[in-house]
Amino acid sequence: MMKPTVINTQSLRPSLLPGCFPLHNNALFYGLSPVTTPKIVRILSLNTIRATHNSNQGNADASNHKNVLISANVSNLTKALLNFTMTNFLPIALICGVVLGIANPTLGCLAHKYSLTKFSTSGIFFISGLKLQGGELQAVAAAWPAVIFGLASILLLSPFFSTLIFQAQLAPQEFVTGLALFSCMPTTLSSGVALTQLVSGNSALALAMTVMSNLLGILTVPFWISKFFADGFGVPIPTRELFWSLILTLLIPLVLGKVVRNMLKGLATYIDQNPRMFSMISTILLSLTPWMQVSKSRPLLLMVKPQVFIQAMGMGILVHLTLLGFNTVAIKSISSGFCGGESIFAKKENFRALLIVCSQKALLIIVAVVEQLNGALGESGLLVLPCVAAHINQVIIDSLLVNFWLQKDHSYDKNLEA
Repeated sequence: MMKPTVINTQSLRPSLLPGCFPLHNNALFYGLSPVTTPKIVRILSLNTIRATHNSNQGNADASNHKNVLISANVSNLTKALLNFTMTNFLPIALICGVVLGIANPTLGCLAHKYSLTKFSTSGIFFISGLKLQGGELQAVAAAWPAVIFGLASILLLSPFFSTLIFQAQLAPQEFVTGLALFSCMPTTLSSGVALTQLVSGNSALALAMTVMSNLLGILTVPFWISKFFADGFGVPIPTRELFWSLILTLLIPLVLGKVVRNMLKGLATYIDQNPRMFSMISTILLSLTPWMQVSKSRPLLLMVKPQVFIQAMGMGILVHLTLLGFNTVAIKSISSGFCGGESIFAKKENFRALLIVCSQKALLIIVAVVEQLNGALGESGLLVLPCVAAHINQVIIDSLLVNFWLQKDHSYDKNLEA
């Protein structure tokens, strides 16, 4: 009988996973079977995949977070630029008109050839008539002394500053003549009222003086031009033609706009609810004029030395600061003679409205006047350009003044709360 073969199982142990487990780690080896080895591999692979997935997801989250931050920064920058543009739309539009006229005058010359200036000016006053609510005169009935002073300062006193401006010596002479003409104009149509509203001034008083001075300016502007400019230049000033041109270009569109407003109540409500949009349309129409004037006079403008234009800008700033100082002294002096602190001139809202409106001059009116003079006092573009700069500068200066008043009011309110 054959003996059964005895298999030494001890000799098989090292052959199961040779090289995978060290010999001194037999306890680990003995507790495992060949079937459990793929499980370990699968577990290790799964953990590796999960770690890689988590790493990729972390990178994706960081990238998404970075993109969100970039998008937020772009959005904030866009909003800031949009707010800046909307707040400073008037000077930006005027500057763009001047730059466009110098860069490419062809289209501007074509627009001037077909008298687009007259249509744009009439359009502005038509929009002003649409915005005119009609209750302004009743609202300022109690402040009639302030109205009289304002009209006297705007239409009768400030034109005499033109004699001082004529003492300056600049080449071309049109820069000086343009600023002298500018001092004879009525007050601005929109910026004075807007700044008065911003500083919580008497906006009804500001609006009433604006409307009345521009209507009466149709009479006074031809008179002052004939008085101060005709003798000095030795040229005939078409006073009668200028008067009727201002009637047709300014007064009739204003009245027509008011009539349309009264007839169409729905339109009136829409205009009152969207004042900024119509103000922007008026500003765009206003910017068309310096664009056309500068386009037509581009060859002469390129001959002007930059330092001469800077001097003209400085003169415009000096004129506006002089008007601010003159009106401040005049209002304070009259206030002390009218019941002191109880005078209507002493009220903060009236003082601010008077000072802003009486110290500003209308660019639109001088543009219409220069257009009608047909070169009698010099090249149109050279006459208008320093006035555009003066208009922008007066808005900037008065904006700084309004900001100073607002900070002063804020400090006063904080002291009261304390």
